[in-house]
Amino acid sequence: MSDAVDLPEANAEPLPVRVRDDRGLIYPFEEKPVPGSAIEVAPGVLWLRMKMPMQLDHINVWLLEDGDGWAVVDTSLNEQGSKDAWEAAFAHYLGGRKVTRVFVTHLHPDHVGLAGWIGEKFDAPLHMTRTDYLMCRMLVTDTGKEAPEEGLSFYRAAGFPKDAIDKYRERFGGFGFGVYRLPQAYHRLQDGDEISIGGRTWRVVVGRGHAPEHACLWCPEESLIISGDQILPRISSNVSVFPTEPDANPLQDWIDSCLKLRDLLPASTLVLPAHNEPFRNVTKRMQDLIDGHEEGMGKLLAMLDEPRRAVDVFPALFRTRITGGNYIMATGESLAHLNCLIARGQVVRTRGADGIDLYARA
Repeated sequence: MSDAVDLPEANAEPLPVRVRDDRGLIYPFEEKPVPGSAIEVAPGVLWLRMKMPMQLDHINVWLLEDGDGWAVVDTSLNEQGSKDAWEAAFAHYLGGRKVTRVFVTHLHPDHVGLAGWIGEKFDAPLHMTRTDYLMCRMLVTDTGKEAPEEGLSFYRAAGFPKDAIDKYRERFGGFGFGVYRLPQAYHRLQDGDEISIGGRTWRVVVGRGHAPEHACLWCPEESLIISGDQILPRISSNVSVFPTEPDANPLQDWIDSCLKLRDLLPASTLVLPAHNEPFRNVTKRMQDLIDGHEEGMGKLLAMLDEPRRAVDVFPALFRTRITGGNYIMATGESLAHLNCLIARGQVVRTRGADGIDLYARA
């Protein structure tokens, strides 16, 4: 890596603690790691940050000391910048040791993208939940294919204009470009599993909604949790309905998972999220996420005294203007809120002769 910096040793003293309140959350670390470097957040637990060439421009990944090597949790996108950052990290932190295992919280390319590459490099087995492993393998097979008629009908029903339909056609099959080929075998993570890593016991806590079967790794002994996208401090993970399951109710899954984590984790737990910085006071954060979605559904109901399309309800859920780049994601999230209200008996959906769905208060 041509611009590699001189990095501290893995066992260097932790940085001075800063206590900064942000909506009731506590951020204990003064600095963020630059690409290729690491900050020790607990004994034998290293925080690395990878840059990504997208709107969400970084991801946090983790190294866990594991006997004669290191376990990796999440991997960043399959792109050269992330590979270079990993090579720098391997050179400075592995000390001639190997990667023992690769853990992936869920199927999205910024998390699973380089899992296969790291696994090949070190002959390290992959650990994922079954649903996310299989769905990732399925989505990669769409690479290079044309958008299916089911998808076109789905977004027409949501109210997409022609330019948005064209954007969907253009973007379809792009998932696989961010994912290095996965191994043909994996080790399954299930909710409640207890895994020994470096002499510590880590418990698998599965959340749903953002991904079908998202695995968090919780270490009660150290009072910390590697939360992936299931718990983020400043943004709410996208919860969307997709053409493959148009009647899904992922938002209720998400709310139920937030309740589960709120009641399970002590407020003092150090949360190691995939984006933004590690923080404490997870109890408040989970309640805020629940309240935010419930508030959004309340605003949505107030708009539905008159029938509206899915693309008409963006103002109830989003503060910023929805443009072409995030139109599909915003529509998926709007449909998730609408489907949740349908499941609660508060909204009805009717399809017109033009194939467009209209939503109204029940």
